[in-house]
Amino acid sequence: MDFPQDQIDELKKLFVHVSSCNESGYSYFLLPNLPLPELCNPEKVDVLLCPTPRDNYNSRLFFAEKIQSRKSLNWNVNGIRIIERNWYAFSLKTPSNLRLSAMIALHLKGLL
Repeated sequence: MDFPQDQIDELKKLFVHVSSCNESGYSYFLLPNLPLPELCNPEKVDVLLCPTPRDNYNSRLFFAEKIQSRKSLNWNVNGIRIIERNWYAFSLKTPSNLRLSAMIALHLKGLL
């Protein structure tokens, strides 16, 4: 799926090292070493945004490891293999038609 260039440019301004890839019919944006909200452990982690519907979710944000945060999360994806790495995701429903940067922000807010 193609995304509007202004949204991709916005991601590149916010996250300097963002890259994109496709695998098994899904598009992804890799954001290495993303700073997480306060009181999360670790403080930074690689994340992989799938901005299209997948697994009955409008978007998914996969983490390179499970994050410890202030609240208990439902980690319903445990070690799924994407782009030759294992990824984890917690259950979070997001609205459709969000900008790419808004998707990431909303998923990170789920850690609070």
